[in-house]
Amino acid sequence: MARYIAPSTRQAVRAVLFDVFGTVVDWRTGIASAVASFADRHRLTLDPEAFADAWRSQYQPSMERVRSGMRPYVSLDLLHRENLDPVLREQGVDPAAIPPGELAALADAWHFLPPWPDSVAGILALKRDFIVGPLSNGNTALLVDMAKGAGLGWDVILGSDVSRAYKPSPDAYLAPVGLLGLEPGEVMLVAAHNADLASARKVGLATGYVPRRAELGPHQHRNLAPTADWDVLAESITDLAGRLAPTPE
Repeated sequence: MARYIAPSTRQAVRAVLFDVFGTVVDWRTGIASAVASFADRHRLTLDPEAFADAWRSQYQPSMERVRSGMRPYVSLDLLHRENLDPVLREQGVDPAAIPPGELAALADAWHFLPPWPDSVAGILALKRDFIVGPLSNGNTALLVDMAKGAGLGWDVILGSDVSRAYKPSPDAYLAPVGLLGLEPGEVMLVAAHNADLASARKVGLATGYVPRRAELGPHQHRNLAPTADWDVLAESITDLAGRLAPTPE
């Protein structure tokens, strides 16, 4: 049985690891739903989609403070909770007026996001021939909860608290590879984000692109198509599984 050989690495791929937020799960829909329920309970007038977008906009700046060394590594859970307060204030809501447990529960919505329709079946199909798992900025507890809630059949879950690094730092890609006992070229990162794939390729990983043209809502203008010759281009994770399926020699 022939293995899939990645053109860029000329090595057989043994593990297929995934960016999660946006690639495997629909974070915008999930967070907007949680915000709508939160607003209803507290009789607040909020635009759930706009709130989700504003909360997500804090994601990269908060991680950059860790990447730059301005603060030591902290989990994405903590960053999500910290980022919630300024977003509430921007919307005219005083966080101090909301019970702390309610704020913590809203922040935990990032643990329970809906998968895209092809994610569960596609990961299951890949699992037959490859090691599958997340390569995400999410911490391990978050990713475990998400896997349970969404039915994601990972073989292994190594969160950013294992590497203590956030993508696109090289360690964020290379630490999981090392813990799996593999060489970078034996691991493929699958993502809907061209910049993530570019960083993975830079440190020697194979790459697979799956577009999520609705990730950012109806006005998305980024990551609608591949911007480089990634090893595999697919329309869904199930399509990717078919393209990577070993063929008889």
